[in-house]
Amino acid sequence: MVSRIFYRWSGRAVATLLLIAAQAALAVPDTQFDAAFELFTQARAGDSSAIEPAADSFTSLLRAEPINPVVMAYAGAATAMRARTTWFPWKKMGFAEDGMALLDKSLAMLTSAHSAPLQHNVPAALEVRFVAANTFLAVPGFMNRGPRGAKLLQAVVDSPLLAASPLSFRENVWMVAAKEAIKDKRPEDARKYLNEVIQANGPQQQAARAQLQALSS
Repeated sequence: MVSRIFYRWSGRAVATLLLIAAQAALAVPDTQFDAAFELFTQARAGDSSAIEPAADSFTSLLRAEPINPVVMAYAGAATAMRARTTWFPWKKMGFAEDGMALLDKSLAMLTSAHSAPLQHNVPAALEVRFVAANTFLAVPGFMNRGPRGAKLLQAVVDSPLLAASPLSFRENVWMVAAKEAIKDKRPEDARKYLNEVIQANGPQQQAARAQLQALSS
């Protein structure tokens, strides 16, 4: 009986390790991913000239690694941002819908193995959910994605994986969570998230202090 249990546990452990190793093998090389990520960050910050290059870069990476959910999530988010690059309503809707379809697919791909980092040391499950949350919260209300975006964001905030994530990622999560809490008129939650940023003593602490000051005035 003991030997049976041992072999059963051993088999599961090996299967889990193999699955994690397989997921790691799907990672895009850092140099390629970081270049695309830099463009995406610029586009997210409001640089409209970076939107097309970011979308093209992540779409190209996705062709090379079509079952990498992190790359798929960024490709989806960047595609959705392309709605800002056109005046035509049908094109705006097309970009938004195509982007969200990719995000939905990336979310559906997540398994327990994606608790491990896949790209730049961030747990894949958190990064995919956070990228999707940001996009769903940003699209117009008539697309009915806001509630799911809020739920995904809360799942990232509450995840025990967040504590071991890189500081830059944690700060981004807390700042977005604070912004949404302010928008939803939940000042106490906003203060909690802003204080997390301040206590972490990272690059965004001054921005967090300014927002905290504004909440208190």
